[in-house]
Amino acid sequence: MAKEKGRKLIAQNKKARHDYHILDTYEAGLVLTGTEVKSLRQGRASLVDGFVQLDDHEAWLHNVHVPEYSQGTWTNHSARRKRKLLLHREEIEKLESKSQETGHTIVPLALYFKDGRAKIEIALAKGKKEYDKRQTLREKQDRREAERAISAVRRKQRA
Repeated sequence: MAKEKGRKLIAQNKKARHDYHILDTYEAGLVLTGTEVKSLRQGRASLVDGFVQLDDHEAWLHNVHVPEYSQGTWTNHSARRKRKLLLHREEIEKLESKSQETGHTIVPLALYFKDGRAKIEIALAKGKKEYDKRQTLREKQDRREAERAISAVRRKQRA
């Protein structure tokens, strides 16, 4: 069997980018069981409500939903179990010190396969206030309107 190359996205947490200011991102490996990998290869997972907790110099991923593998037997995994993250010691120490600050949390952004290995992109984030969320939406809408106006002008110039 040929070895996989590149990055294959499984799940993305768009809500996290809306609810948090992303300060720093990290790529971490995941400790998974066989049925979890098979379920992920089918492209089924949900990062909504997921978070990372640091316990005893180890990073753990909580509340990420990886559904049970349909052909699994008694060895099947539980859907929302906590999973260990593989990070370098320096990264864990940096995350521990930063996450102690008020309002900071660690959230998963994306789950993907990179060269055949399951990886997760996590971010050190600070919660947005309600007015920040509205401002972000307003900026996004203004950017879209400007792009529409530019494309309309270009269409008129061509005609």
